[in-house]
Amino acid sequence: MQIPEGYRPTERQSPFWELTGPFYEKVAEDGSRYIGVRVEAKHGNMRGIAHGGLIATLADIALGYNISCALGWEVPIATVNLTTDYAGAARVGDWLEARVDIQHIGRSIMFANAYIYVGERRIARASGVFSRIKVEPRR
Repeated sequence: MQIPEGYRPTERQSPFWELTGPFYEKVAEDGSRYIGVRVEAKHGNMRGIAHGGLIATLADIALGYNISCALGWEVPIATVNLTTDYAGAARVGDWLEARVDIQHIGRSIMFANAYIYVGERRIARASGVFSRIKVEPRR
């Protein structure tokens, strides 16, 4: 399936992203990263509509990706809360694009919103709270 102009595979990956993606990024005019995914059959529900879990996953990835990018990729973070509201649907074959607005980056807590689009039609919004995490050495 064709990927829209300006997108490339995300710079960072995780095993979960590889399972649920593939995800792509595009640098927006304001320096933020749009994150996109083409809805494949594996992402659909029984009606051929993108599963809400895919949309929530895209929002969580886009929120964390943008916060991590703003922090220079140096600070490990984790999702504390993710609230997703659905206002529309996407079908298999549609391109989903997440656009993020970071509201606040504090010493320990960060807040951001994501808006999920199909074309210029907004189909969901998500609000995320993230926290810096202390990475313990593996034993």
